[in-house]
Amino acid sequence: MATRKIVKIGDETLRKVCRKQEKFDLRLAILLKDMAETMYKAEGVGLAAPQVGILRRIAVVDVTADHTGLREMVNPEIIESSGSQTGREGCLSVPGRQGVVTRPNHVRVKFQDRHGKPVELEAEGFEARAICHELDHLDGKLYVDMMDRELTEEEIEGHIPEDDQT
Repeated sequence: MATRKIVKIGDETLRKVCRKQEKFDLRLAILLKDMAETMYKAEGVGLAAPQVGILRRIAVVDVTADHTGLREMVNPEIIESSGSQTGREGCLSVPGRQGVVTRPNHVRVKFQDRHGKPVELEAEGFEARAICHELDHLDGKLYVDMMDRELTEEEIEGHIPEDDQT
């Protein structure tokens, strides 16, 4: 497959609401594989379709260090959330920057897999954060829109108090 070019902040594609994915075909399978490959190569934990210029409700997430926890989510929707967590976030579309963001600590999300089969997933902690972050992309939202504060270069390289909460 292939790695794709990641769209950067300032590109209007990142601010658009994505359309539902209707076809579950070879093109979708290729896109999902390309998105995962692109995410891993860029050392990210998630990637949404608009980040590669595709305005469809598709995202991939893998928060595992060994890349064994890939979640391919087509037409995802958070159906329940609870708790809260505050921590650092970055984004492959916002290189060199990080911010402190508060998100739910637990989410239940429903989506379809690459074949159109319905799936329901519960996630907590960092995985819940990553899912929320990627699903925001599908509605044209970036973490910079909701961050509590932006981190300085020194904070990005070092430790911040919010790191102790995760």
